[in-house]
Amino acid sequence: MASLLERVKTLVSANLNYLVAQAMKANSMAVVDEYIRKVEDNLEALEDAAATVGGEAKTLRRKYEEHNLEAGELDRNIDLFLKEQKETLALAAQSKLNTTRRLADSYREQAEQQESEFQKLLDAKLKLEAKLTEVRQERVELEAMLQLAKSKEITHRVVEGVAGVTTSDAGLSEMREAIQRRLDK
Repeated sequence: MASLLERVKTLVSANLNYLVAQAMKANSMAVVDEYIRKVEDNLEALEDAAATVGGEAKTLRRKYEEHNLEAGELDRNIDLFLKEQKETLALAAQSKLNTTRRLADSYREQAEQQESEFQKLLDAKLKLEAKLTEVRQERVELEAMLQLAKSKEITHRVVEGVAGVTTSDAGLSEMREAIQRRLDK
Protein backbone atom coordinates (compact mmCIF):
# COMPACT_ATOMS: atom_id res chain seq x y z
CA MET A 1 0.00 0.00 0.00
CA ALA A 2 2.91 2.33 0.77
CA SER A 3 4.42 1.93 -2.68
CA LEU A 4 1.02 2.57 -4.25
CA LEU A 5 0.69 5.71 -2.17
CA GLU A 6 4.13 6.90 -3.28
CA ARG A 7 3.28 6.21 -6.92
CA VAL A 8 -0.02 8.11 -6.62
CA LYS A 9 1.84 11.02 -5.02
CA THR A 10 4.40 11.05 -7.84
CA LEU A 11 1.67 10.81 -10.47
CA VAL A 12 -0.29 13.70 -8.96
CA SER A 13 2.83 15.85 -8.73
CA ALA A 14 3.87 15.09 -12.30
CA ASN A 15 0.38 15.81 -13.60
CA LEU A 16 0.30 19.08 -11.69
CA ASN A 17 3.57 20.26 -13.17
CA TYR A 18 2.63 19.16 -16.69
CA LEU A 19 -0.82 20.72 -16.63
CA VAL A 20 0.42 24.03 -15.23
CA ALA A 21 3.10 24.16 -17.94
CA GLN A 22 0.49 23.42 -20.63
CA ALA A 23 -1.87 26.05 -19.22
CA MET A 24 0.90 28.64 -19.31
CA LYS A 25 1.63 27.79 -22.94
CA ALA A 26 -2.01 27.92 -23.96
CA ASN A 27 -2.95 30.75 -21.60
CA SER A 28 -5.98 28.63 -20.87
CA MET A 29 -7.64 28.77 -17.50
CA ALA A 30 -9.78 25.79 -18.51
CA VAL A 31 -6.75 23.52 -18.21
CA VAL A 32 -6.02 24.77 -14.71
CA ASP A 33 -9.69 24.40 -13.77
CA GLU A 34 -9.69 20.81 -15.02
CA TYR A 35 -6.56 20.06 -13.02
CA ILE A 36 -8.20 21.52 -9.91
CA ARG A 37 -11.21 19.24 -10.49
CA LYS A 38 -8.90 16.24 -10.81
CA VAL A 39 -7.07 17.12 -7.60
CA GLU A 40 -10.43 17.51 -5.83
CA ASP A 41 -11.47 14.07 -7.13
CA ASN A 42 -8.16 12.57 -5.94
CA LEU A 43 -8.68 14.20 -2.56
CA GLU A 44 -12.16 12.70 -2.28
CA ALA A 45 -10.82 9.24 -3.18
CA LEU A 46 -8.04 9.65 -0.64
CA GLU A 47 -10.57 10.62 2.05
CA ASP A 48 -12.64 7.52 1.22
CA ALA A 49 -9.56 5.29 1.40
CA ALA A 50 -8.53 6.87 4.72
CA ALA A 51 -12.01 6.28 6.15
CA THR A 52 -11.93 2.63 5.05
CA VAL A 53 -8.46 1.97 6.42
CA GLY A 54 -9.25 3.85 9.64
CA GLY A 55 -12.39 1.73 10.12
CA GLU A 56 -10.43 -1.47 9.54
CA ALA A 57 -7.79 -0.37 12.03
CA LYS A 58 -10.45 0.28 14.70
CA THR A 59 -12.07 -3.09 14.04
CA LEU A 60 -8.73 -4.89 14.34
CA ARG A 61 -7.88 -2.96 17.52
CA ARG A 62 -11.28 -3.90 19.02
CA LYS A 63 -10.75 -7.59 18.15
CA TYR A 64 -7.33 -7.47 19.75
CA GLU A 65 -8.77 -6.00 22.94
CA GLU A 66 -11.58 -8.60 23.01
CA HIS A 67 -9.15 -11.50 22.58
CA ASN A 68 -6.77 -10.00 25.11
CA LEU A 69 -9.60 -9.80 27.67
CA GLU A 70 -10.59 -13.38 26.84
CA ALA A 71 -6.97 -14.47 27.37
CA GLY A 72 -6.94 -12.79 30.78
CA GLU A 73 -10.15 -14.58 31.75
CA LEU A 74 -8.78 -17.92 30.53
CA ASP A 75 -5.61 -17.37 32.54
CA ARG A 76 -7.66 -16.77 35.70
CA ASN A 77 -9.75 -19.89 34.96
CA ILE A 78 -6.58 -21.96 34.60
CA ASP A 79 -5.45 -20.81 38.03
CA LEU A 80 -8.84 -21.76 39.49
CA PHE A 81 -8.76 -25.20 37.80
CA LEU A 82 -5.29 -25.86 39.18
CA LYS A 83 -6.35 -24.82 42.70
CA GLU A 84 -9.28 -27.21 42.42
CA GLN A 85 -6.90 -29.82 40.98
CA LYS A 86 -8.79 -30.13 37.71
CA GLU A 87 -5.71 -30.63 35.58
CA THR A 88 -7.55 -31.86 32.49
CA LEU A 89 -9.67 -28.73 32.41
CA ALA A 90 -6.58 -26.63 33.11
CA LEU A 91 -4.76 -28.22 30.11
CA ALA A 92 -7.73 -27.63 27.81
CA ALA A 93 -8.00 -24.04 29.01
CA GLN A 94 -4.22 -23.59 28.53
CA SER A 95 -4.49 -24.77 24.94
CA LYS A 96 -7.33 -22.35 24.31
CA LEU A 97 -5.34 -19.58 26.07
CA ASN A 98 -2.34 -20.17 23.79
CA THR A 99 -4.54 -20.00 20.69
CA THR A 100 -6.33 -16.89 21.97
CA ARG A 101 -3.01 -15.14 22.74
CA ARG A 102 -1.67 -15.95 19.25
CA LEU A 103 -4.86 -14.60 17.74
CA ALA A 104 -4.72 -11.48 19.93
CA ASP A 105 -1.09 -10.88 18.92
CA SER A 106 -2.02 -11.30 15.26
CA TYR A 107 -4.85 -8.76 15.61
CA ARG A 108 -2.53 -6.36 17.44
CA GLU A 109 0.10 -6.57 14.68
CA GLN A 110 -2.52 -6.10 11.97
CA ALA A 111 -4.05 -3.16 13.85
CA GLU A 112 -0.64 -1.50 14.17
CA GLN A 113 0.00 -1.93 10.44
CA GLN A 114 -3.42 -0.53 9.52
CA GLU A 115 -2.96 2.37 11.94
CA SER A 116 0.38 3.12 10.29
CA GLU A 117 -1.22 3.05 6.83
CA PHE A 118 -4.07 5.20 8.11
CA GLN A 119 -1.57 7.79 9.35
CA LYS A 120 0.21 7.75 5.99
CA LEU A 121 -3.09 8.35 4.23
CA LEU A 122 -3.89 11.25 6.57
CA ASP A 123 -0.45 12.74 5.88
CA ALA A 124 -0.97 12.34 2.13
CA LYS A 125 -4.39 13.98 2.50
CA LEU A 126 -2.85 16.98 4.25
CA LYS A 127 -0.22 17.30 1.54
CA LEU A 128 -2.82 17.04 -1.22
CA GLU A 129 -5.00 19.64 0.50
CA ALA A 130 -1.99 21.96 0.71
CA LYS A 131 -1.24 21.34 -2.98
CA LEU A 132 -4.86 22.06 -3.87
CA THR A 133 -4.73 25.35 -1.98
CA GLU A 134 -1.47 26.19 -3.75
CA VAL A 135 -2.97 25.42 -7.19
CA ARG A 136 -6.06 27.49 -6.44
CA GLN A 137 -3.85 30.43 -5.45
CA GLU A 138 -1.73 29.94 -8.55
CA ARG A 139 -4.91 29.92 -10.64
CA VAL A 140 -5.81 33.36 -9.27
CA GLU A 141 -2.30 34.60 -10.10
CA LEU A 142 -2.44 33.10 -13.59
CA GLU A 143 -5.81 34.69 -14.23
CA ALA A 144 -4.44 38.08 -13.15
CA MET A 145 -1.40 37.59 -15.41
CA LEU A 146 -3.65 36.64 -18.32
CA GLN A 147 -5.78 39.76 -17.80
CA LEU A 148 -2.61 41.86 -17.67
CA ALA A 149 -1.40 40.28 -20.92
CA LYS A 150 -4.75 41.04 -22.59
CA SER A 151 -4.62 44.63 -21.34
CA LYS A 152 -1.10 45.04 -22.72
CA GLU A 153 -2.20 43.66 -26.09
CA ILE A 154 -5.06 46.17 -26.23
CA THR A 155 -2.69 48.98 -25.23
CA HIS A 156 -0.24 47.90 -27.92
CA ARG A 157 -2.97 47.94 -30.60
CA VAL A 158 -4.10 51.40 -29.48
CA VAL A 159 -0.53 52.70 -29.55
CA GLU A 160 -0.07 51.25 -33.04
CA GLY A 161 -3.30 53.00 -34.10
CA VAL A 162 -2.01 56.31 -32.71
CA ALA A 163 1.26 55.77 -34.56
CA GLY A 164 -0.77 55.25 -37.75
CA VAL A 165 -2.53 58.58 -37.16
CA THR A 166 0.87 60.23 -36.65
CA THR A 167 2.02 58.72 -39.93
CA SER A 168 -1.12 60.07 -41.56
CA ASP A 169 -0.27 63.50 -40.13
CA ALA A 170 3.15 63.20 -41.73
CA GLY A 171 1.45 62.42 -45.05
CA LEU A 172 -0.75 65.52 -44.64
CA SER A 173 2.32 67.63 -44.02
CA GLU A 174 3.93 66.35 -47.18
CA MET A 175 0.74 67.04 -49.12
CA ARG A 176 0.62 70.59 -47.74
CA GLU A 177 4.22 71.19 -48.73
CA ALA A 178 3.56 69.86 -52.24
CA ILE A 179 0.54 72.16 -52.66
CA GLN A 180 2.55 75.08 -51.25
CA ARG A 181 5.33 74.44 -53.80
CA ARG A 182 2.79 74.42 -56.60
CA LEU A 183 1.37 77.69 -55.38
CA ASP A 184 4.85 79.21 -55.14
CA LYS A 185 5.55 78.53 -58.79
